[in-house]
Amino acid sequence: MKTPGIVLAALLLTGCAAAPAPSGTSDVVTGLQSPWSMVRLDSGSTLVGERDSARILELQADGSVREVATVEGVAPGGEGGLLGLEVGDGSLFAYYTAADDNRVERFALEGDAGSYSLGAGTVILDGLAKAGNHDGGRIKLGPDGDLYVTVGDAGDPQRAQDLDSPNGKILRIGVDGSVPADNPFPGSPVYSYGHRNPQGIAWDADGQLWAAEFGQDQWDEFNRIEPGRNYGWPVVEGIAGQPGYVDPLIQWATDDASPSGLAYVDGVFYLAALRGKRLWVIEDGTATAALVGTYGRLRDVVAGPDGTVWVLTNNTDGRGSPHSGDDRIVQLPADVLTGG
Repeated sequence: MKTPGIVLAALLLTGCAAAPAPSGTSDVVTGLQSPWSMVRLDSGSTLVGERDSARILELQADGSVREVATVEGVAPGGEGGLLGLEVGDGSLFAYYTAADDNRVERFALEGDAGSYSLGAGTVILDGLAKAGNHDGGRIKLGPDGDLYVTVGDAGDPQRAQDLDSPNGKILRIGVDGSVPADNPFPGSPVYSYGHRNPQGIAWDADGQLWAAEFGQDQWDEFNRIEPGRNYGWPVVEGIAGQPGYVDPLIQWATDDASPSGLAYVDGVFYLAALRGKRLWVIEDGTATAALVGTYGRLRDVVAGPDGTVWVLTNNTDGRGSPHSGDDRIVQLPADVLTGG
């Protein structure tokens, strides 16, 4: 991917009519309740987490669904509950809201396709302030094998500038919860700061980390993340040009985005938008809107099989208007989204 210049994503489509589903689109699964995260496995199965029920489901390659586990200790409320999932190092990592905080727990992932289960769990990160909103919640293993965790400001913007607080940050920890020796602030899990509510992270082909986050009243952001840098919240929002703060590479009006899951697939970023009810396709520094209104609120996106993209809807979380069969995972050919 070429390094994009600073651009303002314009509203590309007008009117309220939903765009029709592109050719080749199909439902992978329907009937999910407040889903938040999905992780595709090498076995062909996909794990899906439901925010409010705290269930982890296994979607098998033949389309059947079974319950893997219900994560104990989850205390759903507002935007909190069972949030991000990640799999690696023989483990499943879960970011969730507990009674007193947000935390990350590591579970042994046992079994195989059709029989996955969770073994004993170990909390590897806790003490993240929780709130009715701005809980962050995305976790992903980076190319370096470390775990990256997006943490919102939990309703207190000043936390984002406080390096002694883990909130309003992107954190980097080892898979055992340890702090990597080469983190930018010695002894601290903080990787970058000045974030309001980041929920999307992905790496491009060069191993560069990118993130998307919710703004407040003006601008949602797509940021190139560098270790130790300050992304401005709450001092600035969007492209401000102020020394000491990193400007986003792309910004959107909040009505057009409210960005959540982010994926990088074959040179293209795909960004799931909630309030904007669309999928942003970011290629060579240009953002184009797809699926505008087609499936309602979109929470997550991942690479599917055979040149496809999977998109997770989020219309049953109390803020959307569910369609028949919601929530669902939709499979789309990548070439109908990119024009390729």
